[in-house]
Amino acid sequence: MTLHVRATRSDDVAQLLALNNLAVPAVNKLDEPALRAILAEVRFGFTVVDDAEPAGVLGFALTLVSGADYHSENYRWFESRSSDFLYVDRIVVAEGARDAGVGQMLYTTIFDSARSEGVSEVFCEVNLSPPNPGSLRFHHRLGFVEVGQQATKGGAFVVSLLAAPLAAPAEGPVVGSVTEPAAASRDS
Repeated sequence: MTLHVRATRSDDVAQLLALNNLAVPAVNKLDEPALRAILAEVRFGFTVVDDAEPAGVLGFALTLVSGADYHSENYRWFESRSSDFLYVDRIVVAEGARDAGVGQMLYTTIFDSARSEGVSEVFCEVNLSPPNPGSLRFHHRLGFVEVGQQATKGGAFVVSLLAAPLAAPAEGPVVGSVTEPAAASRDS
């Protein structure tokens, strides 16, 4: 299987929506108009596909910068504290593609894009309640640290608000860096 990251396209919407809603409660459930509204605000949307089946989405990430017209409680929390960031609104990997490096590929691309955008941090959140310990471990391995917690959706969720300060690309694997090369393809 040869995987690569490409820009999210409008013809991906049905697959993004299906993957997103299979990942609930790790991400919030969306309908098509809500997903299209997010996509309208996205600075970078990334999709992972297998070269053998390029129409099949194996994972995706949607990111925003400060100043987006986006009303997520978590995005607003970060925006009230900084104007120099790339926010990962959602990152979703298909069940059958987990442990294939898809999440790592997406974050390599996210960190590279954040550096090219000139921002100093990447922000995201991970559920504490309901718990998502695998995602927390994954994000900590990438250099994310907790900068806060908040209850959302009227107290139905509690999230860990995470930040990864960015290192310059030549500095090697440090906070905000991943240990694999920044290439956007992976053979496995």
